[in-house]
Amino acid sequence: MQDNASKQEPLNKAQRVAFILQRLQELYPDPPVPLDHQDPYTLLIAVLLSAQCTDERVNQVTPALFERASSPTAMVTLSVEEIREIIRPCGLSPQKSKAIARLSEILLEEHGGVVPNDMEALERLPGVGHKTASVVLAQAFGVPSFPVDTHIHRLAQRWGLSSGKNVVQTEKDLKRLFPRERWNDLHLQIIFYGREYCSARGCDGRVCEICRTCYPNRKRAKQTRKA
Repeated sequence: MQDNASKQEPLNKAQRVAFILQRLQELYPDPPVPLDHQDPYTLLIAVLLSAQCTDERVNQVTPALFERASSPTAMVTLSVEEIREIIRPCGLSPQKSKAIARLSEILLEEHGGVVPNDMEALERLPGVGHKTASVVLAQAFGVPSFPVDTHIHRLAQRWGLSSGKNVVQTEKDLKRLFPRERWNDLHLQIIFYGREYCSARGCDGRVCEICRTCYPNRKRAKQTRKA
C-alpha cells in the first residue's frame, strides 16, 4: 500500500506566482542595481559590457573607463583601440569597443548626446539588444520592463512559470503572470535569488526554498531548455 502521508499537493500556477512574489519581496525588499553607474549613459555602457561577463568584473573595469570618458562627448575623443585596451578584461573587447565608440557618435548625432528612453531607439544603437535596452529603460528611466537573461529563463522554467524555448517567449510569459508595477524590481530580485540560492550548479530544481515549495514532490532534476 502506497504511503501518501508525506506527499504534499503541488502549488498551482497562481499559488506559485503569489508565493514567489511574497518570498522575493521578503528577501530583497529594495534590490539595488548591480552595475555601478552615475546616469543613463554610464549604465548603458556598463550593461553593454556585461554581455558574457560578470557584473563584478564590469564594476572593476568601468571606473577606469569612466574616469577617461563618462559621457558621449568625452568617449568620442578616445580611439577604439584606447577603449578596447581599458575594457579588455570584460571579454569580447574588439566588438564592444567598436560598439561603444559608434553608439556614442550616434547619441551625439541623433539624440543630442542624451540616451533615449525609447525601446526602438535604444535597440538601433550598436551593441544594444532587447535585453540591454530593457535594463536601461527599467533601471535608468523607471519604465516597466522585464529583462530576461539566460539565468531568469532557467529559473522561470524551474518554477513552472514558462516553458518558452527562448528568452523572448519567457519574457512574454512573465509579463502576463506578474503585475506590471513589480516587473522592474522582480527582474533584479530573481537575479539575486538565482545567484544566492538557485544557481545553475547550486540547485537542480529540488534544492532551494522556492523550488521545493513550488514542487514539493519533484523527484528528478528539472531539465530546462537553453535560451
